[in-house]
Amino acid sequence: MQRGFYIGRFQPFHNGHRNMVQAIAEDVDELVLGIGSAGDSHSKHDPFTAGERIMMVTKALVDVDLVTYAVPIEDLDRNSVWVSHVQSMSPDFDVAYSNNPLVIQLFNEAGVEVRQSPMFNRDVLEGTEVRERMIKGTNWQPLVPDPVVEVIQEIGGIERIQRVSESDSNGE
Repeated sequence: MQRGFYIGRFQPFHNGHRNMVQAIAEDVDELVLGIGSAGDSHSKHDPFTAGERIMMVTKALVDVDLVTYAVPIEDLDRNSVWVSHVQSMSPDFDVAYSNNPLVIQLFNEAGVEVRQSPMFNRDVLEGTEVRERMIKGTNWQPLVPDPVVEVIQEIGGIERIQRVSESDSNGE
């Protein structure tokens, strides 16, 4: 049995992430999804809590034939010990999946095999684009799985990101 690890902020979990999980499902028997920057929420860059992102991931992957574990991973501002931090918060895994150059470097230095995957429509399927559409009130729903739309509606996510993106009178 082989278990993989895939980390992302998932702010929100979008169709590019789902496509990546489906591709990884061809390689491994189980997958640990690291919910990165788990302590960050209620900002334009990171509007959703770790718990909300776990709901998104869990509901969006219910129909994928792969055992998945969602594990919150808080930021650690010391890259040299980041992999051991991740390993301490996660079930054991055999291979990591990432296209992030820093993440690849850190796992390689720690002796963990890293596999990259093709990006899926990256010009549109990326968190910044989804969040910008939410802020502007334009068509963001086709970029995320339907269960993620439902979670965002349930938690008042659009109102939240629009509110936290407003500037105050001091220009901040």
